[in-house]
Amino acid sequence: MTKEKFITSTIILMIGGCLTKVLGMIIKIMMSRLMGTEGIGLYMLILPTFSLFIGLAQFGFPVAISKLVAEDKKNNKNLVFSLLPVSFLVNLVIIVFIVFFSPFLANNLLHEPRSYYALLSIAIVLPLTSLSGILRSYFFGRQKMLPHVVSNVTEDIIRLLLIIIGIPIFFVKGLEYAVAFVVLTNIVSELTSIVVLFFFLPKHFKITKKDLSFNAPYVKESLGISVPSTTGRLIGSVGYFLEPIILTSVLLHCGYSNQYIVSEYGVLSGYVMPLLLLPSFFTMAISQALLPIVSKAYSNQKIAYTKAKIKQAIFFCLLIGIPVTILFLLFPSFPLKFVYNTTEGIAYLRVLAPICLFQYIQAPLSSSLDAMGKSTINMKATFMGMLIRTSLLFICSFFQIGLWGLVIATSTNVLFTTFYNIKKVKQLLTT
Repeated sequence: MTKEKFITSTIILMIGGCLTKVLGMIIKIMMSRLMGTEGIGLYMLILPTFSLFIGLAQFGFPVAISKLVAEDKKNNKNLVFSLLPVSFLVNLVIIVFIVFFSPFLANNLLHEPRSYYALLSIAIVLPLTSLSGILRSYFFGRQKMLPHVVSNVTEDIIRLLLIIIGIPIFFVKGLEYAVAFVVLTNIVSELTSIVVLFFFLPKHFKITKKDLSFNAPYVKESLGISVPSTTGRLIGSVGYFLEPIILTSVLLHCGYSNQYIVSEYGVLSGYVMPLLLLPSFFTMAISQALLPIVSKAYSNQKIAYTKAKIKQAIFFCLLIGIPVTILFLLFPSFPLKFVYNTTEGIAYLRVLAPICLFQYIQAPLSSSLDAMGKSTINMKATFMGMLIRTSLLFICSFFQIGLWGLVIATSTNVLFTTFYNIKKVKQLLTT
């Protein structure tokens, strides 16, 4: 039964991931065609900051809820309601920070005043992103993947429609307004997602006073999982956040124009990386389906079964990743031309394609560590990888090799983190 659930969950998430990835690519295509390379570059410039604040706002609660609900040893409704006020407080602190520090981030760190309105817009989106993350994690823990898939697809369709209608309207007022509008579309899309998730609650779903009461021990246990998870994500997001800041600062110092940096960064981050991470909807589906399975099996000391499931997940990831890597190596111009109607970024695509094969197996490894209650290992791997990546990015950017410093730094980080996690998972399953 558990094996069937894992395969069924994986298939559902893969189908959903495929649909959302296609919709995501269509969204990127529409954005690039409606806003141009400069618009995509400006959006990609603030995206690391957006990711950083989302990671902080969610505070690792989705991972904690998925794991604890999967173990099925608690009052799951009480667990969720106990974490909601904590999540609200975390979001409130972050919103205040964004409101006061957006001008400094835009002008002094990103060196792009036009990013101010987009940064400010992030504050409005965060609470809804956190709430939808918590609701999704509840369904994940129950191994019910269909609600997640339907909500994601609906969310992307709404966002696509808003972008097609809204960007031409706001673009007339200025590129900065169009980019801010793209961020704000998440408000409607996340609200839609939350409404869809509520429709999937059981017909006889009831909430009692006991469910609504604040349970301190539940919160404490959740924080034991979420804090290392959040720290790891925060470390990764900080590195991602520092990326455009280091690039713009060092490359401007070396004589590169701001227009070149924004344009080339848009090609690498807006065209090449999304293509390379295209199989990630498969690998994420596999890792999401894997988390509750491994969590339950490992907590019941079924080591052999846990090991078999992790190996199976990695095998599926490679089964998908290898053909895609070969395609990108042999015919790099085809996907770029087909998707973005451009051939810019061919060299980047060829170099990074084999590296991303290791990236594809990171998701199930990280998910397995979280499921086994070893989020601190993920945190250490992320921290060390971020240090290596940031240091190399800073050093290599002085070599006057354009964006190739970022390519070198990214590749080194992927290889280090993957092999570190492989080593740790092996140790946990042999002791």
